[in-house]
Amino acid sequence: MADELGVVTLEKIGIIDLGSNTARLVIVQMLGEGHFVVVDQLKEGVRLGKDMERDGFLKSQRIAETIKTLKMFRKLCDAYEVERIIAVATAAVRRAKNQRSFLDEVVANTGIKLKVLSAEEEATYVYRGVINTMDVPKGLILEIGGGSSKIIYYNRRNLLNYETLPFGAVTLTDLFGGEDVSQEEQARKIEEFITEQLSHIEWLKQIDPETQMIGCGGSFRNLCKIVKMKKKCPLPLIHNYDVKVGEFEEVYEMLKTVALDKKKRIKGVSSERADLLPSAFAVMHAFMKSLNFEDVLISSCGLREGIMFNYAVPLTIEKPIVDVLTYSLQTLGRYYGCNERHSEQVVSLSVQLFKQLRVLHKFPRQCLKVLKVAAYLHDAGTRIKYYDYQKHSGYILLNSSLYGITQREIVLAALVVANYKNDDFSLSDLIKYKEFITEEDVDVIRKLGIMLRIAESLDRSMANTVTSINCDVLGDSVIMKTEVYNDATLEIKNALTAQNDFKRIFKKNLEIL
Repeated sequence: MADELGVVTLEKIGIIDLGSNTARLVIVQMLGEGHFVVVDQLKEGVRLGKDMERDGFLKSQRIAETIKTLKMFRKLCDAYEVERIIAVATAAVRRAKNQRSFLDEVVANTGIKLKVLSAEEEATYVYRGVINTMDVPKGLILEIGGGSSKIIYYNRRNLLNYETLPFGAVTLTDLFGGEDVSQEEQARKIEEFITEQLSHIEWLKQIDPETQMIGCGGSFRNLCKIVKMKKKCPLPLIHNYDVKVGEFEEVYEMLKTVALDKKKRIKGVSSERADLLPSAFAVMHAFMKSLNFEDVLISSCGLREGIMFNYAVPLTIEKPIVDVLTYSLQTLGRYYGCNERHSEQVVSLSVQLFKQLRVLHKFPRQCLKVLKVAAYLHDAGTRIKYYDYQKHSGYILLNSSLYGITQREIVLAALVVANYKNDDFSLSDLIKYKEFITEEDVDVIRKLGIMLRIAESLDRSMANTVTSINCDVLGDSVIMKTEVYNDATLEIKNALTAQNDFKRIFKKNLEIL
Protein backbone atom coordinates (compact mmCIF):
# COMPACT_ATOMS: atom_id res chain seq x y z
CA MET A 1 0.00 0.00 0.00
CA ALA A 2 1.07 3.66 -0.38
CA ASP A 3 0.56 6.63 1.93
CA GLU A 4 -0.76 10.02 0.82
CA LEU A 5 2.71 11.03 -0.42
CA GLY A 6 2.94 7.90 -2.56
CA VAL A 7 5.56 6.25 -0.35
CA VAL A 8 5.07 2.48 -0.23
CA THR A 9 4.54 1.17 3.29
CA LEU A 10 4.53 -2.48 4.23
CA GLU A 11 1.72 -3.86 6.33
CA LYS A 12 2.36 -5.08 9.86
CA ILE A 13 0.10 -7.52 11.65
CA GLY A 14 0.02 -8.78 15.21
CA ILE A 15 -0.73 -12.42 16.03
CA ILE A 16 -1.77 -13.26 19.59
CA ASP A 17 -1.83 -16.85 20.78
CA LEU A 18 -3.51 -17.20 24.19
CA GLY A 19 -2.68 -20.65 25.51
CA SER A 20 -3.38 -22.39 28.79
CA ASN A 21 0.10 -21.60 30.10
CA THR A 22 1.55 -18.78 28.01
CA ALA A 23 0.29 -15.77 26.07
CA ARG A 24 2.38 -14.80 23.06
CA LEU A 25 2.40 -11.90 20.64
CA VAL A 26 4.40 -11.86 17.42
CA ILE A 27 4.56 -8.80 15.21
CA VAL A 28 4.98 -9.64 11.54
CA GLN A 29 6.28 -7.37 8.78
CA MET A 30 4.85 -8.22 5.37
CA LEU A 31 7.45 -8.05 2.60
CA GLY A 32 5.13 -8.37 -0.38
CA GLU A 33 4.21 -11.27 -2.69
CA GLY A 34 3.50 -13.63 0.19
CA HIS A 35 6.71 -13.12 2.15
CA PHE A 36 6.98 -12.01 5.78
CA VAL A 37 9.36 -11.79 8.74
CA VAL A 38 8.85 -11.55 12.49
CA VAL A 39 10.13 -8.19 13.77
CA ASP A 40 9.21 -8.44 17.46
CA GLN A 41 7.60 -10.72 19.99
CA LEU A 42 6.43 -10.70 23.58
CA LYS A 43 5.43 -13.57 25.84
CA GLU A 44 4.06 -13.85 29.36
CA GLY A 45 3.35 -16.87 31.51
CA VAL A 46 -0.31 -16.24 32.44
CA ARG A 47 -1.24 -19.80 33.55
CA LEU A 48 -4.81 -19.19 32.41
CA GLY A 49 -5.70 -22.88 32.67
CA LYS A 50 -4.37 -23.35 36.21
CA ASP A 51 -6.80 -25.03 38.66
CA MET A 52 -9.49 -25.42 35.96
CA GLU A 53 -9.71 -29.15 36.52
CA ARG A 54 -11.63 -28.65 39.77
CA ASP A 55 -14.76 -27.03 38.35
CA GLY A 56 -14.13 -26.04 34.70
CA PHE A 57 -14.03 -22.28 35.36
CA LEU A 58 -11.25 -19.79 34.52
CA LYS A 59 -10.19 -18.26 37.83
CA SER A 60 -10.54 -14.52 38.48
CA GLN A 61 -6.87 -14.06 39.35
CA ARG A 62 -5.80 -15.77 36.11
CA ILE A 63 -8.29 -13.67 34.11
CA ALA A 64 -6.95 -10.45 35.64
CA GLU A 65 -3.37 -11.46 34.82
CA THR A 66 -4.35 -12.33 31.26
CA ILE A 67 -6.11 -9.00 30.68
CA LYS A 68 -3.08 -7.15 32.07
CA THR A 69 -0.89 -9.05 29.60
CA LEU A 70 -3.21 -8.38 26.64
CA LYS A 71 -3.11 -4.66 27.45
CA MET A 72 0.68 -4.80 27.17
CA PHE A 73 0.34 -6.61 23.87
CA ARG A 74 -2.01 -3.92 22.61
CA LYS A 75 0.42 -1.20 23.62
CA LEU A 76 3.26 -2.82 21.68
CA CYS A 77 1.01 -3.29 18.62
CA ASP A 78 0.11 0.42 18.76
CA ALA A 79 3.81 1.34 18.99
CA TYR A 80 4.45 -0.61 15.77
CA GLU A 81 1.35 0.86 14.11
CA VAL A 82 0.00 -2.65 13.57
CA GLU A 83 -2.97 -2.50 11.21
CA ARG A 84 -4.55 -5.81 12.10
CA ILE A 85 -4.48 -8.08 15.14
CA ILE A 86 -5.35 -11.75 14.74
CA ALA A 87 -5.98 -13.12 18.23
CA VAL A 88 -6.79 -16.74 19.02
CA ALA A 89 -7.42 -18.71 22.20
CA THR A 90 -6.93 -22.44 22.60
CA ALA A 91 -7.66 -25.27 25.06
CA ALA A 92 -8.30 -23.44 28.35
CA VAL A 93 -10.78 -20.96 26.88
CA ARG A 94 -12.28 -23.62 24.62
CA ARG A 95 -13.23 -25.73 27.67
CA ALA A 96 -14.08 -22.94 30.09
CA LYS A 97 -17.66 -22.81 31.40
CA ASN A 98 -17.28 -19.03 31.74
CA GLN A 99 -15.92 -18.62 28.19
CA ARG A 100 -18.49 -16.04 27.07
CA SER A 101 -18.05 -13.72 30.04
CA PHE A 102 -14.25 -13.99 29.72
CA LEU A 103 -14.30 -13.03 26.03
CA ASP A 104 -16.60 -10.09 26.76
CA GLU A 105 -14.32 -8.90 29.55
CA VAL A 106 -11.29 -9.07 27.25
CA VAL A 107 -13.01 -6.98 24.56
CA ALA A 108 -14.25 -4.42 27.12
CA ASN A 109 -10.79 -3.96 28.64
CA THR A 110 -8.47 -4.31 25.66
CA GLY A 111 -10.52 -4.01 22.46
CA ILE A 112 -9.08 -7.36 21.36
CA LYS A 113 -11.52 -9.91 19.96
CA LEU A 114 -10.34 -13.43 20.63
CA LYS A 115 -11.35 -16.25 18.32
CA VAL A 116 -11.67 -19.53 20.19
CA LEU A 117 -10.17 -22.22 17.99
CA SER A 118 -11.78 -25.62 17.74
CA ALA A 119 -9.53 -28.63 18.27
CA GLU A 120 -9.54 -29.24 14.52
CA GLU A 121 -8.61 -25.64 13.69
CA GLU A 122 -5.77 -25.69 16.21
CA ALA A 123 -4.35 -28.96 14.88
CA THR A 124 -4.62 -27.69 11.29
CA TYR A 125 -2.73 -24.47 12.07
CA VAL A 126 0.03 -26.44 13.84
CA TYR A 127 0.31 -28.73 10.81
CA ARG A 128 0.52 -25.77 8.42
CA GLY A 129 3.20 -24.10 10.54
CA VAL A 130 5.31 -27.27 10.37
CA ILE A 131 4.68 -28.39 6.79
CA ASN A 132 5.53 -24.96 5.31
CA THR A 133 8.85 -24.74 7.18
CA MET A 134 10.15 -28.35 7.07
CA ASP A 135 11.10 -30.57 4.18
CA VAL A 136 9.95 -33.78 5.89
CA PRO A 137 7.56 -35.83 3.69
CA LYS A 138 6.18 -38.09 6.46
CA GLY A 139 5.72 -36.74 9.96
CA LEU A 140 4.00 -37.37 13.27
CA ILE A 141 3.77 -34.08 15.14
CA LEU A 142 3.46 -33.98 18.92
CA GLU A 143 2.55 -30.54 20.23
CA ILE A 144 2.36 -30.24 24.02
CA GLY A 145 0.47 -27.19 25.20
CA GLY A 146 -0.55 -26.14 28.68
CA GLY A 147 -4.11 -27.51 28.51
CA SER A 148 -4.02 -29.98 25.63
CA SER A 149 -1.68 -32.11 23.54
CA LYS A 150 -2.05 -32.52 19.78
CA ILE A 151 -0.95 -35.53 17.72
CA ILE A 152 -0.98 -34.84 13.99
CA TYR A 153 -0.08 -37.33 11.27
CA TYR A 154 0.74 -36.44 7.68
CA ASN A 155 2.13 -38.44 4.77
CA ARG A 156 3.30 -37.12 1.41
CA ARG A 157 2.68 -33.66 2.88
CA ASN A 158 -1.05 -34.38 3.23
CA LEU A 159 -2.78 -34.15 6.62
CA LEU A 160 -4.32 -37.56 7.32
CA ASN A 161 -5.27 -37.78 11.02
CA TYR A 162 -5.13 -35.81 14.24
CA GLU A 163 -6.07 -36.33 17.86
CA THR A 164 -6.39 -33.74 20.60
CA LEU A 165 -5.84 -35.06 24.12
CA PRO A 166 -7.56 -32.76 26.66
CA PHE A 167 -4.55 -32.40 28.91
CA GLY A 168 -1.21 -30.67 28.66
CA ALA A 169 1.70 -29.70 30.89
CA VAL A 170 -0.40 -27.50 33.21
CA THR A 171 -3.35 -29.87 33.61
CA LEU A 172 -1.14 -32.95 34.05
CA THR A 173 0.92 -31.18 36.71
CA ASP A 174 -2.29 -30.26 38.56
CA LEU A 175 -3.73 -33.79 38.21
CA PHE A 176 -0.71 -35.83 39.20
CA GLY A 177 1.34 -33.42 41.29
CA GLY A 178 1.18 -32.41 44.94
CA GLU A 179 3.44 -31.66 47.86
CA ASP A 180 3.43 -35.31 48.98
CA VAL A 181 4.22 -36.69 45.50
CA SER A 182 7.84 -37.04 44.40
CA GLN A 183 8.81 -35.89 40.91
CA GLU A 184 9.76 -39.45 39.96
CA GLU A 185 6.36 -40.74 41.08
CA GLN A 186 4.58 -37.93 39.27
CA ALA A 187 6.47 -38.67 36.06
CA ARG A 188 5.76 -42.42 36.33
CA LYS A 189 2.01 -41.83 36.76
CA ILE A 190 1.89 -39.42 33.83
CA GLU A 191 3.77 -41.88 31.59
CA GLU A 192 1.36 -44.67 32.48
CA PHE A 193 -1.63 -42.39 31.88
CA ILE A 194 -0.37 -41.16 28.49
CA THR A 195 0.59 -44.67 27.37
CA GLU A 196 -2.96 -45.82 28.13
CA GLN A 197 -4.45 -42.86 26.22
CA LEU A 198 -2.27 -43.55 23.18
CA SER A 199 -3.32 -47.21 23.10
CA HIS A 200 -6.89 -46.12 22.29
CA ILE A 201 -5.92 -44.14 19.16
CA GLU A 202 -6.39 -46.79 16.46
CA TRP A 203 -4.85 -44.88 13.55
CA LEU A 204 -1.54 -44.56 15.43
CA LYS A 205 -1.07 -48.29 14.86
CA GLN A 206 -1.20 -47.77 11.07
CA ILE A 207 1.40 -45.04 10.55
CA ASP A 208 4.19 -45.54 8.03
CA PRO A 209 7.29 -47.01 9.76
CA GLU A 210 9.49 -44.39 8.08
CA THR A 211 7.56 -41.55 9.73
CA GLN A 212 9.65 -38.88 11.48
CA MET A 213 8.62 -37.65 14.93
CA ILE A 214 8.42 -33.84 15.09
CA GLY A 215 8.22 -31.98 18.40
CA CYS A 216 6.39 -28.66 18.59
CA GLY A 217 5.78 -26.16 21.39
CA GLY A 218 7.66 -24.49 24.23
CA SER A 219 8.62 -27.69 26.06
CA PHE A 220 10.32 -29.09 22.95
CA ARG A 221 12.11 -25.78 22.39
CA ASN A 222 13.36 -25.95 25.99
CA LEU A 223 14.53 -29.52 25.43
CA CYS A 224 16.51 -28.41 22.39
CA LYS A 225 18.11 -25.51 24.27
CA ILE A 226 19.16 -27.75 27.17
CA VAL A 227 20.66 -30.39 24.85
CA LYS A 228 22.53 -27.73 22.88
CA MET A 229 23.84 -26.11 26.06
CA LYS A 230 25.08 -29.48 27.37
CA LYS A 231 26.88 -30.13 24.08
CA LYS A 232 28.19 -26.53 23.92
CA CYS A 233 26.68 -26.25 20.44
CA PRO A 234 27.64 -22.83 18.98
CA LEU A 235 24.67 -22.67 16.59
CA PRO A 236 21.74 -20.75 18.14
CA LEU A 237 19.09 -22.21 15.82
CA ILE A 238 16.28 -24.39 17.22
CA HIS A 239 14.30 -25.25 14.10
CA ASN A 240 15.06 -28.65 12.53
CA TYR A 241 17.50 -29.73 15.26
CA ASP A 242 17.62 -33.50 15.72
CA VAL A 243 17.55 -34.71 19.36
CA LYS A 244 18.42 -38.39 19.84
CA VAL A 245 16.41 -40.44 22.32
CA GLY A 246 19.52 -40.97 24.48
CA GLU A 247 20.11 -37.22 24.71
CA PHE A 248 16.47 -36.69 25.67
CA GLU A 249 16.51 -39.40 28.35
CA GLU A 250 19.65 -37.94 29.94
CA VAL A 251 17.95 -34.54 30.30
CA TYR A 252 14.69 -36.14 31.47
CA GLU A 253 16.40 -38.11 34.24
CA MET A 254 18.23 -34.99 35.39
CA LEU A 255 15.05 -32.89 35.58
CA LYS A 256 13.20 -35.55 37.57
CA THR A 257 15.81 -35.53 40.32
CA VAL A 258 16.56 -31.85 40.98
CA ALA A 259 14.56 -29.36 43.03
CA LEU A 260 12.62 -26.55 41.35
CA ASP A 261 15.07 -23.79 42.36
CA LYS A 262 17.91 -25.80 40.79
CA LYS A 263 15.86 -26.50 37.66
CA LYS A 264 15.52 -22.78 37.06
CA ARG A 265 19.31 -22.44 37.10
CA ILE A 266 19.88 -25.10 34.44
CA LYS A 267 21.07 -23.50 31.23
CA GLY A 268 18.34 -23.61 28.59
CA VAL A 269 15.44 -23.98 31.06
CA SER A 270 12.78 -21.27 30.95
CA SER A 271 12.05 -20.12 34.52
CA GLU A 272 8.38 -19.74 33.57
CA ARG A 273 8.22 -23.37 32.48
CA ALA A 274 10.60 -25.07 34.92
CA ASP A 275 7.88 -26.60 37.13
CA LEU A 276 6.00 -27.95 34.08
CA LEU A 277 8.91 -29.51 32.19
CA PRO A 278 8.92 -32.88 34.05
CA SER A 279 5.24 -33.36 33.13
CA ALA A 280 5.85 -32.37 29.50
CA PHE A 281 8.91 -34.63 29.28
CA ALA A 282 6.91 -37.52 30.74
CA VAL A 283 4.47 -37.10 27.83
CA MET A 284 7.38 -37.07 25.36
CA HIS A 285 8.92 -40.19 26.89
CA ALA A 286 5.67 -42.15 26.84
CA PHE A 287 5.14 -41.10 23.20
CA MET A 288 8.63 -42.12 22.09
CA LYS A 289 8.47 -45.49 23.88
CA SER A 290 4.97 -46.32 22.67
CA LEU A 291 5.83 -45.62 19.03
CA ASN A 292 9.49 -46.70 19.09
CA PHE A 293 10.95 -43.37 17.97
CA GLU A 294 14.72 -43.04 18.21
CA ASP A 295 14.89 -39.28 17.72
CA VAL A 296 12.75 -36.16 17.45
CA LEU A 297 13.12 -33.22 15.08
CA ILE A 298 12.39 -29.96 16.89
CA SER A 299 10.16 -27.45 15.12
CA SER A 300 10.23 -23.84 16.30
CA CYS A 301 7.19 -23.22 14.09
CA GLY A 302 3.62 -24.18 14.88
CA LEU A 303 0.26 -22.54 15.41
CA ARG A 304 1.35 -18.90 15.05
CA GLU A 305 3.34 -19.62 11.91
CA GLY A 306 0.37 -21.54 10.50
CA ILE A 307 -1.75 -18.43 10.97
CA MET A 308 0.97 -16.29 9.34
CA PHE A 309 1.19 -18.51 6.27
CA ASN A 310 -2.58 -18.59 5.83
CA TYR A 311 -2.67 -14.79 5.99
CA ALA A 312 0.38 -14.07 3.80
CA VAL A 313 0.01 -16.97 1.36
CA PRO A 314 -3.72 -17.82 1.13
CA LEU A 315 -2.95 -20.73 -1.21
CA THR A 316 -1.51 -22.60 1.81
CA ILE A 317 -5.07 -23.03 3.06
CA GLU A 318 -5.56 -25.52 0.22
CA LYS A 319 -2.08 -27.00 -0.14
CA PRO A 320 1.38 -26.41 1.38
CA ILE A 321 4.23 -24.50 -0.23
CA VAL A 322 5.81 -26.80 -2.81
CA ASP A 323 9.47 -25.73 -2.42
CA VAL A 324 10.01 -24.70 1.19
CA LEU A 325 13.71 -23.87 0.76
CA THR A 326 13.29 -21.63 -2.29
CA TYR A 327 10.42 -19.74 -0.64
CA SER A 328 12.55 -19.23 2.47
CA LEU A 329 15.56 -18.05 0.44
CA GLN A 330 13.37 -15.54 -1.38
CA THR A 331 12.05 -14.22 1.93
CA LEU A 332 15.54 -13.67 3.35
CA GLY A 333 16.75 -12.23 0.06
CA ARG A 334 13.97 -9.64 0.16
CA TYR A 335 14.61 -8.83 3.80
CA TYR A 336 18.35 -8.29 3.27
CA GLY A 337 17.89 -6.34 0.06
CA CYS A 338 19.51 -8.85 -2.30
CA ASN A 339 19.21 -8.27 -6.04
CA GLU A 340 16.79 -11.09 -6.87
CA ARG A 341 17.75 -11.31 -10.54
CA HIS A 342 21.45 -11.49 -9.66
CA SER A 343 20.88 -14.05 -6.89
CA GLU A 344 18.93 -16.33 -9.21
CA GLN A 345 21.57 -16.01 -11.94
CA VAL A 346 24.41 -16.88 -9.54
CA VAL A 347 22.39 -19.90 -8.40
CA SER A 348 21.87 -20.96 -12.04
CA LEU A 349 25.55 -20.63 -12.94
CA SER A 350 26.63 -22.37 -9.73
CA VAL A 351 24.32 -25.31 -10.46
CA GLN A 352 25.71 -25.57 -13.99
CA LEU A 353 29.27 -25.64 -12.65
CA PHE A 354 28.39 -28.25 -10.03
CA LYS A 355 26.89 -30.59 -12.63
CA GLN A 356 29.61 -30.12 -15.24
CA LEU A 357 32.48 -30.53 -12.77
CA ARG A 358 30.97 -33.60 -11.08
CA VAL A 359 33.61 -35.80 -12.71
CA LEU A 360 36.17 -33.88 -10.62
CA HIS A 361 34.39 -33.36 -7.30
CA LYS A 362 32.13 -36.48 -7.16
CA PHE A 363 29.92 -34.89 -4.48
CA PRO A 364 26.43 -36.28 -3.73
CA ARG A 365 23.31 -34.36 -4.72
CA GLN A 366 22.82 -33.04 -1.17
CA CYS A 367 25.81 -30.75 -1.72
CA LEU A 368 23.90 -29.04 -4.52
CA LYS A 369 21.38 -27.78 -1.94
CA VAL A 370 24.25 -26.32 0.11
CA LEU A 371 25.63 -24.56 -2.97
CA LYS A 372 22.20 -23.20 -3.90
CA VAL A 373 21.76 -21.65 -0.45
CA ALA A 374 25.25 -20.16 -0.47
CA ALA A 375 24.77 -18.76 -3.98
CA TYR A 376 21.38 -17.17 -3.30
CA LEU A 377 22.47 -15.36 -0.13
CA HIS A 378 26.15 -14.79 -0.98
CA ASP A 379 25.87 -10.99 -0.83
CA ALA A 380 23.24 -10.63 1.94
CA GLY A 381 26.03 -9.33 4.19
CA THR A 382 26.35 -6.13 2.18
CA ARG A 383 23.29 -4.99 4.16
CA ILE A 384 25.63 -4.85 7.17
CA LYS A 385 28.79 -3.58 5.44
CA TYR A 386 30.28 -4.04 1.98
CA TYR A 387 33.83 -4.67 3.17
CA ASP A 388 34.22 -8.35 4.13
CA TYR A 389 30.54 -8.79 3.24
CA GLN A 390 31.03 -12.51 2.69
CA LYS A 391 31.83 -12.92 6.41
CA HIS A 392 28.64 -11.02 7.28
CA SER A 393 26.71 -13.21 4.82
CA GLY A 394 28.00 -16.29 6.62
CA TYR A 395 26.89 -14.84 9.95
CA ILE A 396 23.43 -14.12 8.55
CA LEU A 397 23.08 -17.71 7.37
CA LEU A 398 24.01 -19.01 10.82
CA ASN A 399 21.50 -16.78 12.58
CA SER A 400 18.48 -16.45 10.27
CA SER A 401 15.26 -18.43 10.04
CA LEU A 402 16.03 -20.58 7.02
CA TYR A 403 13.54 -23.36 6.36
CA GLY A 404 13.60 -26.59 4.36
CA ILE A 405 17.23 -27.36 5.19
CA THR A 406 19.07 -29.21 7.96
CA GLN A 407 21.29 -27.45 10.48
CA ARG A 408 24.33 -29.30 9.11
CA GLU A 409 23.56 -27.95 5.62
CA ILE A 410 23.16 -24.44 7.04
CA VAL A 411 26.61 -24.63 8.66
CA LEU A 412 28.17 -25.92 5.42
CA ALA A 413 26.50 -23.16 3.36
CA ALA A 414 27.59 -20.48 5.85
CA LEU A 415 31.21 -21.67 5.72
CA VAL A 416 31.12 -21.77 1.90
CA VAL A 417 29.85 -18.17 1.82
CA ALA A 418 32.24 -16.89 4.48
CA ASN A 419 35.33 -18.31 2.76
CA TYR A 420 34.60 -18.34 -0.97
CA LYS A 421 36.37 -15.07 -1.79
CA ASN A 422 39.76 -15.83 -0.26
CA ASP A 423 39.59 -19.55 0.56
CA ASP A 424 40.80 -18.83 4.10
CA PHE A 425 38.94 -21.65 5.84
CA SER A 426 40.29 -22.04 9.35
CA LEU A 427 40.62 -25.29 11.28
CA SER A 428 39.13 -23.40 14.23
CA ASP A 429 35.84 -23.44 12.29
CA LEU A 430 36.11 -27.22 12.02
CA ILE A 431 36.64 -27.51 15.77
CA LYS A 432 33.87 -25.04 16.57
CA TYR A 433 31.27 -26.81 14.42
CA LYS A 434 32.53 -30.36 15.00
CA GLU A 435 28.97 -31.52 15.77
CA PHE A 436 27.97 -30.72 12.19
CA ILE A 437 31.07 -31.05 9.99
CA THR A 438 34.07 -33.35 9.63
CA GLU A 439 37.55 -33.05 8.13
CA GLU A 440 36.19 -34.49 4.87
CA ASP A 441 33.82 -31.53 4.64
CA VAL A 442 36.74 -29.10 4.29
CA ASP A 443 37.20 -30.33 0.71
CA VAL A 444 33.46 -29.81 0.08
CA ILE A 445 33.56 -26.27 1.48
CA ARG A 446 36.57 -25.28 -0.62
CA LYS A 447 35.35 -26.77 -3.89
CA LEU A 448 31.84 -25.39 -3.55
CA GLY A 449 33.42 -22.06 -2.63
CA ILE A 450 35.50 -21.83 -5.79
CA MET A 451 32.44 -22.74 -7.89
CA LEU A 452 30.47 -19.96 -6.19
CA ARG A 453 33.32 -17.49 -6.72
CA ILE A 454 33.42 -18.20 -10.47
CA ALA A 455 29.62 -18.10 -10.78
CA GLU A 456 29.42 -14.74 -9.01
CA SER A 457 32.19 -13.34 -11.19
CA LEU A 458 30.37 -14.44 -14.35
CA ASP A 459 27.49 -12.17 -13.36
CA ARG A 460 29.70 -9.31 -12.17
CA SER A 461 27.65 -6.66 -13.97
CA MET A 462 24.42 -8.24 -12.63
CA ALA A 463 23.07 -8.11 -16.18
CA ASN A 464 22.83 -11.87 -16.91
CA THR A 465 25.45 -11.36 -19.64
CA VAL A 466 26.71 -14.97 -19.39
CA THR A 467 23.71 -17.15 -20.15
CA SER A 468 25.27 -20.61 -19.81
CA ILE A 469 28.52 -22.49 -19.25
CA ASN A 470 29.94 -25.62 -20.89
CA CYS A 471 32.99 -27.26 -19.29
CA ASP A 472 35.39 -29.73 -20.90
CA VAL A 473 37.88 -31.58 -18.71
CA LEU A 474 40.89 -32.26 -20.91
CA GLY A 475 44.02 -33.70 -19.33
CA ASP A 476 45.30 -31.28 -16.71
CA SER A 477 42.95 -28.47 -17.77
CA VAL A 478 39.32 -27.40 -17.52
CA ILE A 479 38.15 -25.43 -20.55
CA MET A 480 35.14 -23.34 -19.56
CA LYS A 481 33.22 -22.03 -22.57
CA THR A 482 30.70 -19.28 -21.93
CA GLU A 483 27.65 -18.40 -23.98
CA VAL A 484 26.97 -14.65 -23.81
CA TYR A 485 24.48 -12.23 -25.25
CA ASN A 486 26.66 -9.13 -24.88
CA ASP A 487 30.24 -8.10 -24.15
CA ALA A 488 31.43 -10.27 -21.23
CA THR A 489 34.96 -8.87 -20.83
CA LEU A 490 34.25 -7.73 -17.25
CA GLU A 491 32.77 -11.07 -16.24
CA ILE A 492 35.47 -13.28 -17.75
CA LYS A 493 38.35 -11.13 -16.48
CA ASN A 494 36.87 -11.22 -13.00
CA ALA A 495 36.36 -14.99 -13.11
CA LEU A 496 39.96 -15.56 -14.20
CA THR A 497 41.19 -14.14 -10.88
CA ALA A 498 40.17 -17.54 -9.45
CA GLN A 499 42.64 -19.45 -11.66
CA ASN A 500 45.34 -20.00 -9.03
CA ASP A 501 42.88 -21.10 -6.34
CA PHE A 502 41.08 -23.34 -8.82
CA LYS A 503 44.36 -25.09 -9.70
CA ARG A 504 45.29 -25.53 -6.03
CA ILE A 505 41.86 -26.92 -5.08
CA PHE A 506 40.94 -28.96 -8.19
CA LYS A 507 44.52 -29.72 -9.36
CA LYS A 508 43.57 -28.48 -12.83
CA ASN A 509 44.42 -25.42 -14.91
CA LEU A 510 41.43 -23.22 -15.68
CA GLU A 511 40.75 -21.52 -19.00
CA ILE A 512 37.64 -19.42 -19.58
CA LEU A 513 36.58 -18.57 -23.12
